[in-house]
Amino acid sequence: MRKAWKKYAILLFALLLVLAACGKDGSTSESPAPSNDDNKEPENAAQSEEATKYKVGVTQIVEHPSLNAAFDGFRKALEDAGLDVEYDIQNAQNDNSANTTIANNLVSSGVDLIFANSTPSAQAVAGATSDIPIIFTSVTDAVSAELVQSMESPGGNVTGTIDNHPEAIPTTMKFLKEELGAKNVGMVFNSGEQNSRSQVDAVKEILKDMDMTVVEASVATSADVKQATESLLGKVDSLYIITDNTVVSALESVVSVANENKLPMMVGEFDSVKRGGLGAYGFEYYDIGYEAGQMAVKILKGESTPADMPVQIPQNLKLIMNKETAETLGVDIKDEWNAEFAE
Repeated sequence: MRKAWKKYAILLFALLLVLAACGKDGSTSESPAPSNDDNKEPENAAQSEEATKYKVGVTQIVEHPSLNAAFDGFRKALEDAGLDVEYDIQNAQNDNSANTTIANNLVSSGVDLIFANSTPSAQAVAGATSDIPIIFTSVTDAVSAELVQSMESPGGNVTGTIDNHPEAIPTTMKFLKEELGAKNVGMVFNSGEQNSRSQVDAVKEILKDMDMTVVEASVATSADVKQATESLLGKVDSLYIITDNTVVSALESVVSVANENKLPMMVGEFDSVKRGGLGAYGFEYYDIGYEAGQMAVKILKGESTPADMPVQIPQNLKLIMNKETAETLGVDIKDEWNAEFAE
């Protein structure tokens, strides 16, 4: 009897071991207990709540106040939109070979968008990529520079804001003639800059109907600017310095020649007034940079594409004058000019 009971106990124990093993490998029909992981959110749910980080490449042809102000405006627009942006900022220091290298480097670095600050900068990056969105500013004639198909319909991966108000040059020429008595206007510029060539051509076209002439002096580098300005002495009774990157980077040499020879010098933007130009009909470069930044925000958020965003023109044309320069030249600033003064 005891032997039979002992045999029965051994069989029962073996059966329990088999049942335990079945429970471990999940062969039973019972549903497994819910895991703690089932109550967790998907991994990418938390990630989607985090702000996207964007990488923006910045290329600028040369260091000077107007272009710097434009970039400040651009960056502020992205900041105001709450975007988290990492910038790759490059400056060519007015070196065309460096400008091309910068463009290629930014494209190969895989940035989400490129901000091109000046015509040469925009042309270089536009030639380096047809895929990465490009937003430009400080460009005078985007169509002639072959950056866009038209102002209304850019048509490619490039758009932005120009620094050429349609009334700025005509108003400046009218001011030179009617208020300052000018007949022969000297223009110093780099003929290699498309931005500059288009402005000079625009001035010449306007003066055809005003009984005035343009006398040109071309430069290749900033070191040529003073000598080129001096070459105009005796041939002109006024100067008009456009938004030429090469000349503006050496503006003080033009100012000294103009003031020493009592030549009223109108300029193309407000920072050049602060640096000694007599006056300018223009706008704030910070503002066109900010407007370019607003365009960039829409592109980065996927709300629009460069092809669908018309090129924007500056707003709020106004006259800014330099009181000290006016006194040096003996120019009386009239109330009816409604001029504001450079600080």
